[in-house]
Order: sequence, then C-alpha cells, then structure tokens
Amino acid sequence: MTRVTRGLVSQKRRKNVLKAAKGYRLQRSKKERAAKVAIKKAGVYAFAHRRDKKNDMRKLWNVRLNAELRKNGTTYSKFINALKKANVELDRKVLSEIAETNPAAFASLVKQVA
Repeated sequence: MTRVTRGLVSQKRRKNVLKAAKGYRLQRSKKERAAKVAIKKAGVYAFAHRRDKKNDMRKLWNVRLNAELRKNGTTYSKFINALKKANVELDRKVLSEIAETNPAAFASLVKQVA
C-alpha cells in the first residue's frame, strides 16, 4: 500500500491558521498550536461582543438623551414616561440623533410631550 504524506494539505492549513493570527503577539502569531487557540478565543469574544455592542449603544443613547433633557429642565425617566403616555413611537436611537443634530427641534418635542 502506498503512503500518503499529506504535506501540501498540512502546509495549506498551517498557512491559513497563521494568516488568521496575523498581528497577534508572541507565540500566538508564530506557532500553529498557539495560533489555533488564539483564533478560537477571538471568535468566542467576537460572538459575545456583537451582542454587547447593542447594549453599549443603547446605554450611549440614554446618556446623550439625559444630557440634552437636563438642559431642557427634565430627566430621562420622566421624559420616557411622558412619551409613552403621549403614544409617541420614536425609539431612543432616533431621539438621540435628534437631540444631537437639532437641539431646537428636540426642545420643542420635550415641551410638546411634557
């Protein structure tokens, strides 16, 4: 029976692993075994942080809204409650954009709702 060395396949796999680990520090970018572990962990972190990013953005919108609302003499929680009672269906992202780009329009919205 003939022997299959699989040299080309191993080289290709190793090249792809090290290419994916490019920019990592120390052994993680040079040695295949350490690079495989690093790539696996990087994938896990990327998966988790794609979800965290959504929470982070919502927190940022809330902070921006609260800052602009305090200039207009109210607080975030009172404003959100007033929006719900007035059946205004703007989400926090849109409200944050309005507050940031057009403070005058946002001030009129606050007066209208409150």
